[in-house]
Parts: sequence; C-alpha cells; structure tokens
Amino acid sequence: MKSPTNIAERLARQWHQSSLRVERLLSADSWPLEIPIGKPSGAQFARETARVQEHVQLWREVKIGEVVWQTVNYRAGADAVPIPTQWRLSGPSEWIAATANDTVQKEFIILESIVANVTPIYRECLVTDRSLWRGKPPQEVIAAATLANALSPGIANGKPLRLLSGLDIDTKFFERHATLITRLLDERYDGAASEQGLNDFLDAPIENDHWLLVAPLDEGLLPFNRQRVTAQELTETRLPGSHILVVENEQCIHLLPRAPDTIAILGAGLNLKWLAGDAFHDKKVAYWGDMDTWGLLMLGRARQYCPSLHPVMMTRDHFEKHAQRCAVAEPTPAQSHSPAGLNDNERAFFDFLLKQNKGRLEQEYLPEQEVQAEINSWLG
Repeated sequence: MKSPTNIAERLARQWHQSSLRVERLLSADSWPLEIPIGKPSGAQFARETARVQEHVQLWREVKIGEVVWQTVNYRAGADAVPIPTQWRLSGPSEWIAATANDTVQKEFIILESIVANVTPIYRECLVTDRSLWRGKPPQEVIAAATLANALSPGIANGKPLRLLSGLDIDTKFFERHATLITRLLDERYDGAASEQGLNDFLDAPIENDHWLLVAPLDEGLLPFNRQRVTAQELTETRLPGSHILVVENEQCIHLLPRAPDTIAILGAGLNLKWLAGDAFHDKKVAYWGDMDTWGLLMLGRARQYCPSLHPVMMTRDHFEKHAQRCAVAEPTPAQSHSPAGLNDNERAFFDFLLKQNKGRLEQEYLPEQEVQAEINSWLG
C-alpha cells in the first residue's frame, strides 16, 4: 500500500522523463491517469491496525484529483471498511499539483506559459528538451519562436545576423539564443538548420567560419589527398588547377573520378559566397548537389556567385531515370517557389519536384559509373 507521499515522489520523477512529459502534456489520450494505491493485506490489517488507519486517513485528506475507494471485508474486522485503491488524475495540472514538488511546479508554470504562446509545431521540441528554455525569461523563448516563424533559408543575404531589421529583436538576440533558434528552425525545415549551421542556413557570415573539405582529383595537384579549409581561406587563396567541382555532400567523395587538373570542394551546403572570390574567376566551375528543392536552392545560389557555373546531373531527365529506385519523400521543401539563380528548365524542375510525393533524390544513391561519366563529360 502506497502513501500519497510515495506516489507524489514517483510522479515528480516522471516529470524528468522527456517521453512521459511529451505524452502527458501533449496527448489528451494520456488522461485520466489512474495510479494503483494497493490494498492492505489481511495480515497487515490484523497486525498493523494503527498503520492501516493512518494510511486510510492520509488518503482521506487528499484533495487533488479523485481517490477511488473500495469496500473490503477483512477476517479481522467486524464490518467491511472503505480502502483507497486508486488515485485518478484528470489532466496535467492535477499531475503537477500531485507531485507536491516546488521545482516541478515552477517548471510546469513556465513551460505552460511558453507552450500556450508558440506555434504548435514547436511544442514537442520545447517539452522534450527543457535545456532550450530553462534559465531563460519565458518572453524571450516566445520571442525566439516568433522569430523562427519569420526566418527562412538565406534571409540574411550575406549580412550579419545582428543587422537583420524588422524582426523586433535586439542586436544580441541571435547570440543569446542561437541554439534555441536553430532547434526551432529544425522543426520547420526538417533539421536543415542544424545540419548546415544557423549562419549558413540563413546566409550570414560566420565569425569562426565554415570548414569545407578540399580534395584534389589529380595526382600532384596539391600536397595532400584531402584537407579541411575555411570558407574565408577559399575566398582569399588561389588554388592550382583549371577546374573546380563543388559538391553538396562530403559523403559523395567516393563517387568522384580521378580528373586532370581538377579540385573538388565538398560539404559547402548553403555557404557558397566564397565562389564569388577573385580566386575562382578564371576557373571552370561545376556544381553537383541533391536533386530536391534544397539542392536546386543551393545551385541557384552558387550560380548567383559564379554565373558561368555548370550543373552536374541536376535535371528532370536524370531524376526520372533514377526516381523509381532511389527517390524518397522530401520532408520539408526549401521554399514554395523557385529560387533566384535558376534557368527556365531548372525552375520548371523545381516546380515539378514540389508536386511529387517522392521529390528527393540524394546524390549518394546515384550510380558511380554514371556520375563519373557526367563529370568527365563536363571536363571534355
């Protein structure tokens, strides 16, 4: 038989389990919550009468939720006696009140005020990960959610985040809440903000810069097989060779052929401004990314910095050739309209992908021989 204190302690521990928090705060199907109290055994009733009486009295004093009673006949008793058998809590507020725990109750009040004032898409994220809002003023968390609604890929257009105007925030807001804003944007854009980094995702300069993978595709072109270089260094450093192949995902390095006088730069994501540097003006540049709306967004951005750029395998014909075997659903399109920097065929391809149930074909899944043939065709 469990006392109100025993169960309150267990309920308080459950608050710290993220899966239970999400279930109980966001799912109406979790309620009512029925917690077994346990009946005294016949031996306890006979030998520990005072303890049983105290147990019954403690439950009579409970005013939170509903205590369910059952009339039980014990051999040692002359008459049937009412025994508490179950504690029924009807919703989150009763659960939290039943914990009798100041810390839990304070956190619930803060979280309740935040969740009530943010877009529903962010609620599970905030309920799951308390580190996103603990120690922050609730109004700042709500402001971060409002800001996340207003942000979109590339919105900074090369400006520092603190210079973005019209967002009703101070200049240090991004600095204070970068992790929170990134996680909220992940909910809208299927993890893209974390994958690319907040600054790259928004097209804002990064103080600590973005590291890219540089790999020569020709023997002796560079004194290493692969090396990480910052975007700032790429802007300022003249690389040897006549051809530069820009590849969206680092994982594709194993698909690249040996290629004369060619260097591959991999893992840039949306951070492509370095292509506008003087170091690339006399290079022949190709871009190869995923065949999805995000890949075409990056292609368009790359072409804005390097107008003569040549796209590799990013056409509707290539997509339809491999879609049945390799295409998957794109969880969140980059945007609802074709981005700047695309030509007419690419814009039509972008609009086509928006309408597909499976509109994403990742470059890693393309046949190696075909990838190499396309790259060799570009090289002439």
